[in-house]
Amino acid sequence: MGVAETRAHGSVHRGGAVKVLIADDNSVSLLLLERLLSHWGYEVIQATNGAAAWQILQQADPPRLVILDWMMPGMSGPEVCAEARKRVASAYAYILLVTSKEDKQDVIQGLEAGADDYLTKPFFPEELHARLRAGSRILELEDKLVAASDVLQYKATHDELTGLLNRASISDLLRRELGRTKREGGVCAVILADLDHFKLVNDGLGHAAGDAVLCEAARRLTASVRPYDAVGRYGGEEFLIVLPGCDASSLRQRAENILENFHGKAFAALDTSISVTVSLGAACSSSWTAPALESIVRAADLALYRAKHNGRDRAEVVQSIDIEEPAKSPLNAG
Repeated sequence: MGVAETRAHGSVHRGGAVKVLIADDNSVSLLLLERLLSHWGYEVIQATNGAAAWQILQQADPPRLVILDWMMPGMSGPEVCAEARKRVASAYAYILLVTSKEDKQDVIQGLEAGADDYLTKPFFPEELHARLRAGSRILELEDKLVAASDVLQYKATHDELTGLLNRASISDLLRRELGRTKREGGVCAVILADLDHFKLVNDGLGHAAGDAVLCEAARRLTASVRPYDAVGRYGGEEFLIVLPGCDASSLRQRAENILENFHGKAFAALDTSISVTVSLGAACSSSWTAPALESIVRAADLALYRAKHNGRDRAEVVQSIDIEEPAKSPLNAG
């Protein structure tokens, strides 16, 4: 059974024939290989020398099954292997070397250069077919492992409920942005957003309704900022927004955009609709000299408490000369 008859996974098979790159400077050998592979259902891409093969492998979405002749002008098969293995960021390619060399040291040299397998000329077509099927299985497994790793990475960096960056990830992003701001002399702003009286939602309607409100709040916050801003769930019903390149004069407008997306627009909480407001505390890096993450977040937190103290459903922007901490009481919470 050919590879084209099997069900492929991942990026090895994208709804069409599996692509195979064959490289050989012998036109007769190239033609024979092309006919065999086409008969088995592969999409064949040809190269007449090693340098041409290497150029193809550097293109977007290159073939991931590769058959290389050992001896070619410009670049040999092992040299192409060695260069391909340096591209660690690209999808893995399964490389099969075809050689007339039979000395074991030559075989070792080819495998050490990065080849996955080899065939000695002359070879039986069915042996080549079987080795290509084995290569496809390995690539499919590799794609599954990469996909699983991506899922684990996402879960480690994102909040499970809202899909936003989690506290550690949004804090790390802010730390990097502040470092870049310091190096380049730019600005960076932050907004702490806290849903007002959220405890009443959980207590009155249940945690499932509260979860629905949190998810909708996350969506509205994300829709209120620029594509290159970042929103993270900082804890409970509190969110941290990082706004690179946002100066103090623009910061209040950004905060007003968020408030506007909450005003007069009911939240669906399971089988009922409720009104939910948000309080915002904002701070800009230009208000401090070489601000650290802790200082700018603390400033935004103080501004948030001020927004709660002054009646909620509002935004407060704090300046470095105006960061006296307001008195905190149970009335200011939530």
